[in-house]
Amino acid sequence: MINNIALIGYGYWGPKLARNFHNSPKFNIKYIVDKSKNNINKAKLDFPLSILLNDFKKIKKDTINLVVISTPTKTHFSIAKYFLKFTNVLIEKPLSLNSKDVFTLEKIAKKNKNLLFVDYPFIFSGSINYIKKIINSKKYGPLKEIESFREQAPIRSDADVVWDLGVHDISILKYLLNLKLNKVNALKYNTINTSKKDTAYINLHYQNNLKVFIKNSWISPTKIRLIKFKFRNAIIFCDENEPIYKLKIFTRSKNNKNNYKLELPDIDISEPLSKLVYYIGHCIQKKQNPIFKNNFNLQITKILEKI
Repeated sequence: MINNIALIGYGYWGPKLARNFHNSPKFNIKYIVDKSKNNINKAKLDFPLSILLNDFKKIKKDTINLVVISTPTKTHFSIAKYFLKFTNVLIEKPLSLNSKDVFTLEKIAKKNKNLLFVDYPFIFSGSINYIKKIINSKKYGPLKEIESFREQAPIRSDADVVWDLGVHDISILKYLLNLKLNKVNALKYNTINTSKKDTAYINLHYQNNLKVFIKNSWISPTKIRLIKFKFRNAIIFCDENEPIYKLKIFTRSKNNKNNYKLELPDIDISEPLSKLVYYIGHCIQKKQNPIFKNNFNLQITKILEKI
Protein backbone atom coordinates (compact mmCIF):
# COMPACT_ATOMS: atom_id res chain seq x y z
CA MET A 1 0.00 0.00 0.00
CA ILE A 2 1.27 3.49 -0.90
CA ASN A 3 0.36 6.19 1.60
CA ASN A 4 -0.43 9.67 0.31
CA ILE A 5 1.00 12.45 2.45
CA ALA A 6 0.46 16.18 2.76
CA LEU A 7 3.55 18.14 3.80
CA ILE A 8 2.76 21.46 5.46
CA GLY A 9 5.78 23.76 5.61
CA TYR A 10 8.63 23.80 3.09
CA GLY A 11 11.14 26.08 4.81
CA TYR A 12 14.21 24.77 6.66
CA TRP A 13 13.20 21.26 7.76
CA GLY A 14 10.38 20.49 5.33
CA PRO A 15 12.65 19.68 2.34
CA LYS A 16 14.62 17.19 4.47
CA LEU A 17 11.43 15.41 5.45
CA ALA A 18 10.20 15.53 1.85
CA ARG A 19 13.39 13.93 0.55
CA ASN A 20 13.13 11.01 2.95
CA PHE A 21 9.43 10.39 2.30
CA HIS A 22 10.07 10.63 -1.45
CA ASN A 23 12.82 7.99 -1.15
CA SER A 24 10.45 5.55 0.52
CA PRO A 25 8.38 3.18 -1.66
CA LYS A 26 5.60 3.37 0.95
CA PHE A 27 4.81 7.07 0.49
CA ASN A 28 3.72 9.52 -2.18
CA ILE A 29 3.93 13.28 -1.61
CA LYS A 30 0.49 14.33 -2.85
CA TYR A 31 0.39 17.85 -1.38
CA ILE A 32 2.94 20.46 -0.36
CA VAL A 33 1.60 23.51 1.46
CA ASP A 34 3.37 26.76 2.32
CA LYS A 35 2.31 30.39 2.61
CA SER A 36 5.62 31.59 1.20
CA LYS A 37 5.70 32.02 -2.59
CA ASN A 38 9.47 31.43 -2.60
CA ASN A 39 9.06 28.14 -0.73
CA ILE A 40 6.28 27.02 -3.06
CA ASN A 41 8.46 27.82 -6.08
CA LYS A 42 11.25 25.72 -4.58
CA ALA A 43 8.82 22.86 -3.91
CA LYS A 44 7.62 23.07 -7.51
CA LEU A 45 11.18 22.51 -8.74
CA ASP A 46 11.80 19.65 -6.31
CA PHE A 47 8.43 17.89 -6.66
CA PRO A 48 6.72 18.93 -9.90
CA LEU A 49 4.09 16.19 -9.62
CA SER A 50 2.83 17.25 -6.18
CA ILE A 51 -0.17 19.52 -5.71
CA LEU A 52 1.02 22.88 -4.35
CA LEU A 53 -1.19 24.96 -2.05
CA ASN A 54 -0.91 28.05 0.14
CA ASP A 55 -3.63 27.00 2.61
CA PHE A 56 -3.74 23.62 4.38
CA LYS A 57 -7.55 23.75 4.57
CA LYS A 58 -7.66 23.23 0.80
CA ILE A 59 -6.29 19.71 1.25
CA LYS A 60 -8.84 16.99 0.49
CA LYS A 61 -8.62 15.11 3.77
CA ASP A 62 -10.12 11.87 2.46
CA THR A 63 -7.23 11.49 -0.04
CA ILE A 64 -4.35 11.38 2.46
CA ASN A 65 -3.01 8.88 5.00
CA LEU A 66 -0.55 11.16 6.77
CA VAL A 67 -0.08 14.88 7.38
CA VAL A 68 3.49 16.05 8.01
CA ILE A 69 3.70 19.36 9.89
CA SER A 70 6.93 21.34 9.56
CA THR A 71 5.80 24.83 10.53
CA PRO A 72 6.61 27.28 13.37
CA THR A 73 5.99 25.72 16.79
CA LYS A 74 3.14 28.04 17.71
CA THR A 75 1.11 26.65 14.78
CA HIS A 76 1.60 22.96 15.59
CA PHE A 77 -1.36 22.58 17.92
CA SER A 78 -4.03 24.15 15.71
CA ILE A 79 -2.93 22.34 12.54
CA ALA A 80 -2.56 18.96 14.26
CA LYS A 81 -5.92 19.35 16.00
CA TYR A 82 -7.54 20.03 12.64
CA PHE A 83 -6.14 16.89 10.97
CA LEU A 84 -6.00 14.31 13.79
CA LYS A 85 -9.78 13.91 13.57
CA PHE A 86 -9.32 12.53 10.05
CA THR A 87 -5.85 11.03 9.62
CA ASN A 88 -2.40 10.28 11.05
CA VAL A 89 -0.03 13.15 11.84
CA LEU A 90 3.74 13.63 12.10
CA ILE A 91 4.92 16.87 13.73
CA GLU A 92 8.38 18.42 13.72
CA LYS A 93 9.78 18.79 17.23
CA PRO A 94 8.82 20.28 19.59
CA LEU A 95 5.28 18.98 19.49
CA SER A 96 4.06 21.94 21.55
CA LEU A 97 5.37 24.35 24.19
CA ASN A 98 2.97 23.14 26.87
CA SER A 99 1.77 19.78 28.15
CA LYS A 100 -1.90 20.77 28.05
CA ASP A 101 -1.80 20.95 24.24
CA VAL A 102 0.08 17.64 24.04
CA PHE A 103 -2.50 15.93 26.25
CA THR A 104 -5.32 17.29 24.06
CA LEU A 105 -3.69 16.10 20.83
CA GLU A 106 -3.02 12.64 22.25
CA LYS A 107 -6.65 12.44 23.36
CA ILE A 108 -7.96 13.44 19.92
CA ALA A 109 -5.68 10.90 18.21
CA LYS A 110 -6.82 8.11 20.50
CA LYS A 111 -10.50 9.00 20.16
CA ASN A 112 -10.32 8.94 16.36
CA LYS A 113 -7.98 5.92 16.22
CA ASN A 114 -5.25 7.87 14.41
CA LEU A 115 -1.51 7.83 15.08
CA LEU A 116 0.47 10.82 16.32
CA PHE A 117 4.23 10.87 15.65
CA VAL A 118 6.86 13.45 16.57
CA ASP A 119 10.10 13.92 14.66
CA TYR A 120 12.67 13.14 17.37
CA PRO A 121 15.24 11.98 14.78
CA PHE A 122 18.01 10.76 17.07
CA ILE A 123 15.93 8.03 18.72
CA PHE A 124 15.97 6.39 15.30
CA SER A 125 19.75 6.64 14.83
CA GLY A 126 21.87 3.49 14.74
CA SER A 127 24.23 4.90 17.38
CA ILE A 128 21.53 5.62 19.98
CA ASN A 129 19.91 2.23 19.41
CA TYR A 130 23.29 0.52 19.81
CA ILE A 131 23.76 2.33 23.13
CA LYS A 132 20.25 1.31 24.20
CA LYS A 133 21.28 -2.33 23.83
CA ILE A 134 24.45 -1.68 25.83
CA ILE A 135 22.48 -0.07 28.66
CA ASN A 136 19.90 -2.86 28.77
CA SER A 137 22.51 -5.63 28.69
CA LYS A 138 24.73 -3.91 31.32
CA LYS A 139 27.70 -5.03 29.26
CA TYR A 140 29.96 -2.41 30.83
CA GLY A 141 28.29 -2.31 34.22
CA PRO A 142 25.80 0.28 35.44
CA LEU A 143 25.49 3.65 33.73
CA LYS A 144 26.84 6.31 36.11
CA GLU A 145 26.80 9.60 34.22
CA ILE A 146 25.85 11.23 30.92
CA GLU A 147 27.23 14.44 29.45
CA SER A 148 25.72 15.99 26.32
CA PHE A 149 26.98 18.93 24.27
CA ARG A 150 24.69 20.20 21.52
CA GLU A 151 25.85 23.47 20.00
CA GLN A 152 25.21 25.56 16.87
CA ALA A 153 21.84 25.70 15.12
CA PRO A 154 19.74 28.35 13.38
CA ILE A 155 18.50 30.94 15.89
CA ARG A 156 14.74 30.69 16.34
CA SER A 157 12.14 33.21 17.44
CA ASP A 158 9.32 30.72 18.19
CA ALA A 159 11.08 28.66 20.88
CA ASP A 160 14.19 28.93 23.06
CA VAL A 161 17.30 26.78 22.78
CA VAL A 162 16.01 24.11 25.19
CA TRP A 163 12.81 23.52 23.19
CA ASP A 164 14.89 23.53 20.00
CA LEU A 165 18.06 21.58 20.90
CA GLY A 166 17.35 20.29 24.39
CA VAL A 167 14.31 18.40 23.13
CA HIS A 168 16.76 16.07 21.36
CA ASP A 169 18.54 15.30 24.63
CA ILE A 170 15.33 14.81 26.60
CA SER A 171 13.80 12.56 23.93
CA ILE A 172 16.99 10.49 23.81
CA LEU A 173 17.03 10.15 27.60
CA LYS A 174 13.36 9.18 27.67
CA TYR A 175 13.98 6.58 24.97
CA LEU A 176 17.09 5.12 26.64
CA LEU A 177 16.26 5.23 30.34
CA ASN A 178 13.50 3.58 32.29
CA LEU A 179 14.27 5.69 35.34
CA LYS A 180 12.44 8.25 37.45
CA LEU A 181 13.67 11.84 37.17
CA ASN A 182 14.09 13.19 40.70
CA LYS A 183 15.50 16.68 40.26
CA VAL A 184 16.02 19.35 37.59
CA ASN A 185 18.40 22.32 37.79
CA ALA A 186 18.89 24.66 34.86
CA LEU A 187 20.43 27.98 33.90
CA LYS A 188 19.24 29.69 30.71
CA TYR A 189 20.54 32.98 29.40
CA ASN A 190 21.31 35.08 26.32
CA THR A 191 24.86 35.10 24.98
CA ILE A 192 23.90 37.65 22.33
CA ASN A 193 20.83 39.77 21.67
CA THR A 194 18.29 37.10 20.72
CA SER A 195 14.57 37.17 21.45
CA LYS A 196 14.72 33.74 23.13
CA LYS A 197 17.31 32.26 25.50
CA ASP A 198 20.16 31.00 23.31
CA THR A 199 22.23 29.03 25.85
CA ALA A 200 21.36 26.56 28.61
CA TYR A 201 23.18 24.46 31.21
CA ILE A 202 21.02 21.65 32.57
CA ASN A 203 21.57 19.16 35.39
CA LEU A 204 19.21 16.19 35.73
CA HIS A 205 19.26 13.76 38.66
CA TYR A 206 17.66 10.37 38.05
CA GLN A 207 17.06 7.44 40.37
CA ASN A 208 19.99 5.06 40.99
CA ASN A 209 22.13 8.20 41.39
CA LEU A 210 22.44 8.70 37.62
CA LYS A 211 23.57 12.24 36.86
CA VAL A 212 23.08 13.98 33.51
CA PHE A 213 24.67 17.23 32.37
CA ILE A 214 23.49 18.98 29.19
CA LYS A 215 24.79 22.05 27.42
CA ASN A 216 22.69 23.55 24.63
CA SER A 217 23.67 26.64 22.66
CA TRP A 218 22.81 28.17 19.32
CA ILE A 219 25.91 30.36 19.58
CA SER A 220 28.99 28.42 18.50
CA PRO A 221 31.48 28.66 15.62
CA THR A 222 31.42 24.88 15.25
CA LYS A 223 28.61 22.32 15.23
CA ILE A 224 28.81 19.95 18.20
CA ARG A 225 26.61 16.89 18.71
CA LEU A 226 28.50 14.86 21.33
CA ILE A 227 27.14 12.68 24.13
CA LYS A 228 29.39 10.86 26.62
CA PHE A 229 27.96 7.80 28.36
CA LYS A 230 30.02 6.88 31.41
CA PHE A 231 29.63 3.31 32.62
CA ARG A 232 31.49 1.64 35.47
CA ASN A 233 33.85 -0.16 33.07
CA ALA A 234 33.74 1.99 29.94
CA ILE A 235 33.05 5.41 28.46
CA ILE A 236 31.22 5.70 25.13
CA PHE A 237 31.50 8.80 22.96
CA CYS A 238 28.52 9.26 20.64
CA ASP A 239 29.25 11.90 17.99
CA GLU A 240 26.48 12.30 15.42
CA ASN A 241 28.72 14.63 13.38
CA GLU A 242 31.04 11.76 12.53
CA PRO A 243 30.17 10.29 9.10
CA ILE A 244 31.15 6.68 9.91
CA TYR A 245 32.68 6.14 13.35
CA LYS A 246 29.90 7.74 15.35
CA LEU A 247 30.64 5.57 18.40
CA LYS A 248 33.96 5.22 20.20
CA ILE A 249 34.03 2.81 23.13
CA PHE A 250 36.83 3.29 25.65
CA THR A 251 37.04 0.24 27.94
CA ARG A 252 38.97 0.59 31.17
CA SER A 253 41.98 -1.53 31.97
CA LYS A 254 41.46 -3.78 35.00
CA ASN A 255 44.90 -2.96 36.33
CA ASN A 256 45.02 0.76 35.60
CA LYS A 257 41.79 2.78 35.65
CA ASN A 258 43.43 5.54 33.59
CA ASN A 259 44.30 3.21 30.70
CA TYR A 260 41.69 2.67 28.00
CA LYS A 261 41.31 0.38 25.03
CA LEU A 262 39.51 1.88 22.02
CA GLU A 263 36.83 -0.06 20.17
CA LEU A 264 34.97 1.08 17.03
CA PRO A 265 31.77 -0.97 16.80
CA ASP A 266 29.84 -1.65 13.59
CA ILE A 267 26.57 0.29 13.67
CA ASP A 268 23.76 1.19 11.31
CA ILE A 269 24.72 4.58 9.82
CA SER A 270 21.49 5.06 7.85
CA GLU A 271 20.05 8.56 8.05
CA PRO A 272 17.79 8.68 11.14
CA LEU A 273 15.01 10.41 9.19
CA SER A 274 14.89 7.48 6.77
CA LYS A 275 14.46 5.12 9.74
CA LEU A 276 11.68 7.36 11.09
CA VAL A 277 9.89 7.22 7.73
CA TYR A 278 10.21 3.43 7.66
CA TYR A 279 8.84 3.24 11.21
CA ILE A 280 5.85 5.42 10.33
CA GLY A 281 5.06 3.33 7.25
CA HIS A 282 5.17 0.15 9.33
CA CYS A 283 2.99 1.69 12.06
CA ILE A 284 0.33 2.87 9.61
CA GLN A 285 0.20 -0.61 8.10
CA LYS A 286 -0.07 -2.32 11.51
CA LYS A 287 -2.18 0.46 13.09
CA GLN A 288 0.08 0.67 16.11
CA ASN A 289 2.70 3.08 17.46
CA PRO A 290 4.89 1.35 20.08
CA ILE A 291 7.58 4.00 20.59
CA PHE A 292 5.09 6.80 21.23
CA LYS A 293 2.77 4.90 23.55
CA ASN A 294 2.56 5.34 27.35
CA ASN A 295 2.57 9.16 27.22
CA PHE A 296 6.02 9.34 25.59
CA ASN A 297 5.39 12.82 24.14
CA LEU A 298 3.67 14.10 27.27
CA GLN A 299 6.50 13.05 29.58
CA ILE A 300 9.10 14.72 27.34
CA THR A 301 7.07 17.95 27.29
CA LYS A 302 6.64 17.96 31.07
CA ILE A 303 10.40 17.71 31.58
CA LEU A 304 11.02 20.53 29.11
CA GLU A 305 8.49 22.68 31.00
CA LYS A 306 10.57 22.25 34.18
CA ILE A 307 13.80 23.44 32.54
